[in-house]
Amino acid sequence: MESWKIQLPSDVVWIIHKLQENGKEAFAVGGCVRDSILGKKPKDWDITTSASPEEVKKIFKKTVDTGILHGTVTVMMGKIGYEVTTYRIDGEYEDNRHPKTVTFTENLVEDLKRRDFTINAMAYNEKVGLVDVFKGRDDLEKGVIRCVGIAKERFEEDALRMLRAVRFSAQLNFEIEEKTKDAIKEFSSNLSFVSKERIQTELMKLLVSDNPEKIEKVFCYGLGEWIFPSYLRWEGELIEKTKGLLRETQKDSVLRWSAFLLLLRNRSGKQEEAEEILKGLKFDNYTVKFVSKLVGAWDYDYVAEEKSVRKGIAWIGEEIFPLLLELKRANCAFEGKGMEEIDRVLEIYQQIYDRGDCLTIKSLAVTGKDLIANGIKPGELMGQILNQLLNEVLEEPKRNTKEYLLKRGIELEKVM
Repeated sequence: MESWKIQLPSDVVWIIHKLQENGKEAFAVGGCVRDSILGKKPKDWDITTSASPEEVKKIFKKTVDTGILHGTVTVMMGKIGYEVTTYRIDGEYEDNRHPKTVTFTENLVEDLKRRDFTINAMAYNEKVGLVDVFKGRDDLEKGVIRCVGIAKERFEEDALRMLRAVRFSAQLNFEIEEKTKDAIKEFSSNLSFVSKERIQTELMKLLVSDNPEKIEKVFCYGLGEWIFPSYLRWEGELIEKTKGLLRETQKDSVLRWSAFLLLLRNRSGKQEEAEEILKGLKFDNYTVKFVSKLVGAWDYDYVAEEKSVRKGIAWIGEEIFPLLLELKRANCAFEGKGMEEIDRVLEIYQQIYDRGDCLTIKSLAVTGKDLIANGIKPGELMGQILNQLLNEVLEEPKRNTKEYLLKRGIELEKVM
């Protein structure tokens, strides 16, 4: 990090210069400065300025009022928007999340004081250089997450910051400084005031980071009991296995959440429990469906034989089965055994798909209409017959011919 250099994008340079030309201060601020010093490419560039929102709107031709009450105006540069926020001082926080009032100021340091962590409280422009009054660069060097000022005050203001501290420790592989850590433990119950959507966002970023096993801190610091139901507990022999499985699992949100939720205690059914937790965190329907089904299918005992694999695909689902194999493969990598068998299952799975074997009732060579046309009455019995026909085709794909299935369907009607 000694040779760090912040290369501002041309649009950001132009916006800052434009504000300076009009007698105002302006700096790139926050995460973009942090990431630049770390040698990472920032995803977003935020700008802070001494100009009021009204002045920003007068200086730039095309703006959007994205958060004007809190001083934020988005300046449009073509199709790309850059948030420009006036220096501000936050008033009293009313809900452990948002300030009741904000006061605009022309003092950059006053603005930096209200930020969460030292590593996010740095500002930069080409004229002044790095403004780092809270020694954020030192904490980047040390690999430390530390609150700006008094940690208890920062967490009383905004309880989500506690979860953000854990998330940053996972994304950056940093340690949380002791006073910051102690304050999280003391104020962990305040997380109950934070919306589930915001909690979900932080947990998602944590689990798809390079260090997903650091979700352990969520439980060690007392945050877990305010997020998850009591039947998901971070204790016992599953802890190390879950951490190991998370490390080996691909950076995919569905797979990482599935690996994590294998911690569930089987109260009524793990699939149902996983679904309840994900819905409680306001996840989208896709994630709820795929993760809960993966968790429910975890105990599927596969055998490296075509018949077993076909039945597994039919039972688990064509979309879910390859994800389950990826999760099982990660588990084999963690345990250091079983890799040959899972690779063989993957090979068989690919062969089955390349051949186009029948795996669902819809893929049978006969339909319900065909059976009706041959004298079989619609109803519950027909459903049972179709399921039996599928089972026989899964056993032997060559049976999936219209001639065989019609004849077999008539036979089954007589004995079922």
